[in-house]
Amino acid sequence: MFITLLAVTFIIALAVSFIVARMFSSPINKILMRIISDEISNVWSKYLKFAIYVVGISSGVRIWELEKYITPARRTDDAVIIVLNSDRWVLEVYRTIIGTLQGVAWMLLVFFIFALIAYVIVRISEGRKTKEV
Repeated sequence: MFITLLAVTFIIALAVSFIVARMFSSPINKILMRIISDEISNVWSKYLKFAIYVVGISSGVRIWELEKYITPARRTDDAVIIVLNSDRWVLEVYRTIIGTLQGVAWMLLVFFIFALIAYVIVRISEGRKTKEV
């Protein structure tokens, strides 16, 4: 049952990451083309999409949290392993979706903050070039 839960949470985190990567694909490409304006922006875009998958899956599939279903909670003689029933499944699926979205949201927030800073720098340098001509 634990292996099934692990596989299901992985697939859900992968699917949520895929949806988010698709949703933000166009904005990421446009931002990077504006900031970098070179062919390397495509490579950075691919890397950022890869990072969305890595962050999403690692945030959604929390191995240390799933360990409670295979190891006892306390190290005493009366410690029991938590039963993986349907209520726990729903809770773990919900945690996986929220964890994936939360991790990807933080990653994209950091990216967009740095992209905004880079955009301001590009605009300032373009303004100086226009004044020199």
